Amino acid sequence: MALLTAETFRLQFNNKRRLRRPYYPRKALLCYQLTPQNGSTPTRGYFENKKKCHAEICFINEIKSMGLDETQCYQVTCYLTWSPCSSCAWELVDFIKAHDHLNLGIFASRLYYHWCKPQQKGLRLLCGSQVPVEVMGFPEFADCWENFVDHEKPLSFNPYKMLEELDKNSRAIKRRLERIKQS
Repeated sequence: MALLTAETFRLQFNNKRRLRRPYYPRKALLCYQLTPQNGSTPTRGYFENKKKCHAEICFINEIKSMGLDETQCYQVTCYLTWSPCSSCAWELVDFIKAHDHLNLGIFASRLYYHWCKPQQKGLRLLCGSQVPVEVMGFPEFADCWENFVDHEKPLSFNPYKMLEELDKNSRAIKRRLERIKQS
C-alpha cells in the first residue's frame, strides 16, 4: 500500500479554522481500514478526490471490487480530511444498506460546508442510517498517523505536538457536529 508523506498528512488533516500563508489547497483524502471479524490482517488504503470522482465514491468502488465474503462481517474505519458532501452521504448510505455485512465508521478532520443545510442533512442522514460520523480526536489522528503515513524520512516537525494541536482544534468542530446532529 502506498503511504501518505508526513507533510501531506500535516497539511491535509490540518483542522485549523484559518490557515497562515503560504496558502495551499485543502484536498479531500479518505484513508480506510477494512478489518475482517475473523481476526485476519486488515486491508488499508487511501483515496483522494479526482476530477470526476470523489474519494468516497472511489472507496465504494474499491470495496465493491474486492469481492468480499458476504457471510463474514467486516469493520470499516474511514478517516477523512473533510466530512462527506451530501451527494456522497447518499451514496454511502445506499452502499451500506446493500452491504449489511459491513459496519462503517467515519471520522472527519473537518466538516464540509457545515453551515449549508444540504450538507447538514447529509450528515444527519449518515448518522440516522447506522453510519456514525464523528470528528477525529487524538486517538483517531494517532491511528491515522501510525497506519497511513510513511515514517522513513526525517521529519521537520514534532509529530506528537502536531497530534495534540489537531486534538485541541477538534473540540470546537465536535461541538459543531453535535449541534448539527441535534437540529
